[in-house]
Amino acid sequence: MSAALDLQEPAAMDMSSDPPAPGAILSVEDLTVSFDGFRAVDGLSLSVAQDELRVIIGPNGAGKTTLLDIICGKTRPSSGRVMFQGRDLVRMAEFDIVRAGVGRKFQTPSVYEDLTVLENFEISLPNAHGVLRSLRFRRTAEIRARIQAVAGQVFLADRLAEKAGRLSHGQKQWLEIGMLLMQDPQLLLLDEPVAGMSPREREQTAELLARISRGKSVVVIEHDMDFVKRIAHKVTVLHQGRLLSEGTVAEVQADPRVLDVYLGH
Repeated sequence: MSAALDLQEPAAMDMSSDPPAPGAILSVEDLTVSFDGFRAVDGLSLSVAQDELRVIIGPNGAGKTTLLDIICGKTRPSSGRVMFQGRDLVRMAEFDIVRAGVGRKFQTPSVYEDLTVLENFEISLPNAHGVLRSLRFRRTAEIRARIQAVAGQVFLADRLAEKAGRLSHGQKQWLEIGMLLMQDPQLLLLDEPVAGMSPREREQTAELLARISRGKSVVVIEHDMDFVKRIAHKVTVLHQGRLLSEGTVAEVQADPRVLDVYLGH
């Protein structure tokens, strides 16, 4: 993990300019899932490269969150595969998918509000789970250094002793991202990570995600197109569970189909 970030006001920068590294870390292959006859995802195929920051957009009901649910094992597809580093996630339990290196953040922050920020980071460590492991847990110098580094990344280095419940909504979003980073996943799935944030917090989150994607792959669901422009290496547009368009931000914004079903409204 990198050291604490400089929290001074950043100069304007194009964070979408760094090209993703070649080689797919995630491949969704002909994925379909139906709920009571309704196809929420319909024959969907896409791939995400190593160290890529992919943003998925589309109207409500397009299948965006369902796709993340399938990748992390919360929902089982009717057919298709989800290949992650050579392993089919569809055949794996949720906890095994986490252990394989996939981290998921949901729309609403899920943190332990009665615990301090430090304790939230500690409890998210892989070796801190379970009764016996918790009893044996020791706050070593290595763990303290790791927590300090992650706290710096997510702008919470000076909040470690504070109860998580006292954080702002945006800071809780950062804390949950930091808790995922403590697990050192290779793929992060983030569902609307800047929802409810102030403009300044959105700028800092764009910087944070740009930094994370230089060592990990990140898939973000987002509706804020200004934020999408700041972060996306590549954009995937879903509509009615299918891939409608894919490319750079400029390419999908110029696609008449995207304007018709999403951006034009």
